[in-house]
Amino acid sequence: MKLMKLLPAMLLTAALAFPTVSDAGEMKKLEDFAERTYGFKAIDETSIASSGLFRFDSGLTFEYPDAVRGVYVTGHSAGGERFNYLTDLLDKTDLNAMVIDIKDDFGNITYKPADDSPLKALNIGKPYIKDPQELLKTLEEKKIYPIARIVVFKDSVLAEKRPELSFMDGESVWKNGRGESFVNPFMKEVWDHNVNIAIEAAKMGFQEIQFDYVRFPEGFENRHDTLKYTYESYAESELDPIQRRVEAITEFVAYAQEQLEPYGAKVSVDIFGYAATLPEAPGIGQNFGKIAENVDVISAMIYPSHWTSYFGIKKPDLEPYKLVSEYAKLENTKLAELENQPISRPWLQDFSAPWLGSGNYLKYGKTEVEAQIKGLKDNGINEYLLWNAGNKYSQGVNYKP
Repeated sequence: MKLMKLLPAMLLTAALAFPTVSDAGEMKKLEDFAERTYGFKAIDETSIASSGLFRFDSGLTFEYPDAVRGVYVTGHSAGGERFNYLTDLLDKTDLNAMVIDIKDDFGNITYKPADDSPLKALNIGKPYIKDPQELLKTLEEKKIYPIARIVVFKDSVLAEKRPELSFMDGESVWKNGRGESFVNPFMKEVWDHNVNIAIEAAKMGFQEIQFDYVRFPEGFENRHDTLKYTYESYAESELDPIQRRVEAITEFVAYAQEQLEPYGAKVSVDIFGYAATLPEAPGIGQNFGKIAENVDVISAMIYPSHWTSYFGIKKPDLEPYKLVSEYAKLENTKLAELENQPISRPWLQDFSAPWLGSGNYLKYGKTEVEAQIKGLKDNGINEYLLWNAGNKYSQGVNYKP
């Protein structure tokens, strides 16, 4: 195999195979990749050989399970004592995957990037996961499928560091009712910030990148014309405000998919369950079909506690099987309309919701979790993820009915 002139030794050891570049667009893509990742540009088109897409080899080997059945894992859990409990849970059950925070809900990277990492200069690394590579080796040994969760546009850390990338309320960075800030999905620099983190996760060996909070803030339709922010290239769009937001979110997902392709990592996106019930969610920019067309996996968050009176169910948290089953029927119909259908892998509820008030919620455990799994299975959906913010999962569950 021929390699580019002046190719550094680091590329040789990284096991990258480069393709023939047949047009200027592909050459520009390769140059951008090389410059972003290694600090130099491909300088000689004729020195790039072979065919197909170039691929990165992390040196780790994972097989895609018969069907992904996973749990959410925070950076603290992945780097702490709870990790042993979680790997033991997966050893003893039919669970087989972990969705691990790599960029958390605040905007922090959950490990300290190495000195030679392009992410080091961002100064947003936290020492939650002491050695990500060792963590991945453990997952490889235990045959646990690794998914890196990256929270995208909810990012208080970046908003505070770079207010110009956020939404301004007067002279201050705007915060929602929970004190959280978002960064601007119209801005390419924000896209690249998250894609570069995703690329490093893929290079480590994560087999899939799961993007969460791929949206504008909730209720943005009520403040889009009062907050101060830039539209960048979308300023010239003739679309109405709703469709302009949809366009930005959809194009980010497509861009992330394209940029991650050389690393062989699947791309998944978390999306509100109710987004499948509407042409598009008006404020947040999520269009279920348009996002689903640009990902390998779509993960709708369909926690019964998060629905109101949908599907003719007055108190959804009390009827986990019916809620999930009715949602699955709707989603199957929506996905059947797409030319390229992604894998459906919804998020299920393994937590209780006492904030709903007495008589409106159940204490969730084995029975309720199994009911949700059955609601999916009865509609031909075999993959799922379990959410518990504290990573404490119900005991005795039959995960593969």
